[in-house]
Amino acid sequence: MRDPAPWQRKYSCMLAYACLFGLLVQYLFIGRPAGISVFLSVAGFYGLYFYSIKGRLGGFEPWKGQSTAGWLLMVPVALLALTYALFANNFFHLLNIIALPLCIVMQTVVLSRNSKHAWYHATFLQDMVRHVLSSPITYLPVPFGMVKAWLPTRDNPKDSTWAKVVKVLAGLLLAAPILFIVIGLLASADRIFLSWIAEVPAWFTGVSIGEGISRIILAVAVTLYTFCYMWGLLFPKVIEASHPFDRTENETAAATADVIRNKPLLDPITAGTLLVCVNVVYVLFAIIQFSYLFGAADGLLPIGVAYAEYARRGFAELVVVALINVSLLFPGLHWIRSSSPLGEMIRKALLTLLVACTIVMLISAYGRLSLYEEAYGFTQTRLLVHGFMIFLGILFILAFFRIWLEKMSMSRAYITTAILAYVVMNYMNLDHRIAINNIERYEKTGVIDLNYLGSLSTDVVPALRNLQAKHPELSKAQQTIDRVMSDQKSKTWPSWNLSSYRAWK
Repeated sequence: MRDPAPWQRKYSCMLAYACLFGLLVQYLFIGRPAGISVFLSVAGFYGLYFYSIKGRLGGFEPWKGQSTAGWLLMVPVALLALTYALFANNFFHLLNIIALPLCIVMQTVVLSRNSKHAWYHATFLQDMVRHVLSSPITYLPVPFGMVKAWLPTRDNPKDSTWAKVVKVLAGLLLAAPILFIVIGLLASADRIFLSWIAEVPAWFTGVSIGEGISRIILAVAVTLYTFCYMWGLLFPKVIEASHPFDRTENETAAATADVIRNKPLLDPITAGTLLVCVNVVYVLFAIIQFSYLFGAADGLLPIGVAYAEYARRGFAELVVVALINVSLLFPGLHWIRSSSPLGEMIRKALLTLLVACTIVMLISAYGRLSLYEEAYGFTQTRLLVHGFMIFLGILFILAFFRIWLEKMSMSRAYITTAILAYVVMNYMNLDHRIAINNIERYEKTGVIDLNYLGSLSTDVVPALRNLQAKHPELSKAQQTIDRVMSDQKSKTWPSWNLSSYRAWK
């Protein structure tokens, strides 16, 4: 039989490595909480990925900066995978179940040049969906065909490999009864040998049939999906030329220009009137909110308004106003017909005023929530709201630059900011920050909600121990620590987590 070609050996190795990856995943995750296992599994996936696309990196870029973007997208992938080993925040661990695979798919598609569209374009999302769902299903017969090719054939029953396999099986079948008798006699003759034989059933203690089936199913599913996903990156299915997303760059540009020419546009006078009316209301609203912010800081809240109502209403107003302003901002940038230079200047000035009013409202809402936290304490939801306000503020600052710099890509700026903001929030260690802030509040007011802190992760334990050392009279602090520690499951090394390790020290 002739040796397989190098490329055939590579694809066979790909399937073998995918099998190893499937076995690794089932070992790391079945019956074990996520920990450093997430980073190890991601590292194993990328080992298979770079082996698969070896020799295909570099070359022509369908869009400028594709390689750079592909390598840079590995940074959030690595950082998000590490959060499972560094922190114990269940909220972000759950979110990362979606965010981490999304970043991995984005990065692998970009780096392997499997999309003609830049990663910040809406059409790139369709390429991602195709590679995640369509391609693996399309190429599912490939691994089965490769396994079938590995099996011996029956073309020549006397000389084929299949005949040799049959002979080996026949030998094993004949040896089974003989070994059964011999092992029984040897065990009777020697007690040490008997003790060894008696320990064999103990090897399988604790292994249930259900768990074994679950491990096999997970390993096979991960193997098949990973291999078919890699195969789809190597051999993307050719889409019909008539498909709107398989045009050349010139055809796409021409089609886009036709759409832009034919889309309905608002008259600049109508749009300007709308923006003026809205901005007048927003300016008055912003002035009122800003004055209330400083008034609240001096204890001058409106009569009959409590702190809780003040903060809740402030955030509700923020969400509504932000959504309304976004719905006005994008049409204001793209759906107003061009007019004279003076008209364009007025349009940009009105949009700038819209952005400025929104930022003032964000500052007002941020201050309200700070007042609420000073009165009622810090929680995960409240800190997340703070982060969301800052994120919205950054988006509107970017919108300000986009108003005056028309060549700026707003989608690229927004998606990049969203990825960076999400990674930063993962590394803020919110539970630890909540404990620190509540302890500082305790130093000022003598009030602390230890029951709430006891519901958080082990990230709060170091801060609680410092509190206990500084205030030994606070006996409930130790009970809170014990409660946090009691919620921790016994963990093996794949579930190792720095936060839990520090808590147990």
